[in-house]
Amino acid sequence: MKVLLKSATIVDVTSKYHLKKKDVLIEKGKIAQISDSIEVDQKVKTVQLDNLHISQGWFDPSVSFGEPGFEERETIKNGLKVAASSGFTDVAVNTNTDPVTDSKGHIKYLLSEAEKSATTLHPIGAMTLRSEGKDLAELFDMNTAGAIAFYDYKKPVSNANLLKIALQYTERFDGLIQSFPLDESVARNGLMNEEETSTRLGLKGIPALSEELQISRDLYLLEYTGGKLHIPTISTAKAVDLIRKAKKKGLQVSCSVSISNLFLDDMILESFDTHYKLMPPLRTKSDTKALLKGLQDGTIDGVS
Repeated sequence: MKVLLKSATIVDVTSKYHLKKKDVLIEKGKIAQISDSIEVDQKVKTVQLDNLHISQGWFDPSVSFGEPGFEERETIKNGLKVAASSGFTDVAVNTNTDPVTDSKGHIKYLLSEAEKSATTLHPIGAMTLRSEGKDLAELFDMNTAGAIAFYDYKKPVSNANLLKIALQYTERFDGLIQSFPLDESVARNGLMNEEETSTRLGLKGIPALSEELQISRDLYLLEYTGGKLHIPTISTAKAVDLIRKAKKKGLQVSCSVSISNLFLDDMILESFDTHYKLMPPLRTKSDTKALLKGLQDGTIDGVS
């Protein structure tokens, strides 16, 4: 079977065609020709869409399967099958399972279940035992077993000394710590972004300050300890500015943004639709603009 992709932008930093718009002819599942214009007969299936892009594959840095413990949510094998069908060649799997992925044995189990799958599974290990935020988990052992990072999924590290020790310890083997950007003492069970919309709706807000305080603390710790830190799903303009300045200092920090925070703002919650009650919360239009700019200039490293 032949398929022709018309006027597709190629995204591949290893290719001479990177970010160039080309016709791509596929024969029997393999790329046969790349050219400015390819003419074929009417029997060949032709795909021509606005803003069509192609790449070797996508990486999802934050996947929550259910296995072990929540197989009704998703199993590893089926999750990887769906990922492959959707164009994802690699996925990083979070620790929100039962039991929590906090040991070498858990990492090995995930990798064994993912064998022979078209999509590669990259396990994330919990930073603390049972993700309780009290004692460090077996970070080095999990690293040697194949863990790519350490993260208590969507649980802020309230103990600054614990994060300091984790950064110092993992620096020895080039490990990566993730820290969820939320100061719970400031957020205090808020339901949405604290701004004009929350006041008008009479809903308790989550201040942007709760995110920015945590990020400021984490960046000070990183500057003190060294090591590598990833801050997932930032949502405010100030957060973008803080990370931009940290990168200019030479700190090894990366961050991501949720796709919902790039395109939606808190005004949409005027409908009281709980589908938009997210964490991090949807912020203001000015935050959305700052996030888009941060993604474009490289301050934000990825979208999840």
